[in-house]
Amino acid sequence: MEWYLGVWKKFAEFKGRARRKEYWYFVLFNVIIQMVLSFIGRSISENAYTILTSLYSLAIIIPTIAVGVRRMHDTEHSGWWLLVPIVNLVFALTEGTKGDNKYGPDPKAISETPSSITQ
Repeated sequence: MEWYLGVWKKFAEFKGRARRKEYWYFVLFNVIIQMVLSFIGRSISENAYTILTSLYSLAIIIPTIAVGVRRMHDTEHSGWWLLVPIVNLVFALTEGTKGDNKYGPDPKAISETPSSITQ
């Protein structure tokens, strides 16, 4: 859940990098939420199903694009690669560049740093 909420905290942040974990947990939670909304909506009526899923889909457009662009950046590719279906899937599945790249510091190295170290 932390990874899903982390993407919402960076709602429209297109700069930087996103780990595979962050990207795929966001995708997983969106699929689960869509299924739950679909079940609830269909149990009420066909119109409720359409309204619920449409509103949620509209709400997640910008965060989905933003985390996708950051994911492409992690593999040291431009965010425009999101427009190429099979290639963007391959890049999304590929491990990110180790160390810093032109899009920012390695998010894996940052998150693996012990938080117990204080100054």
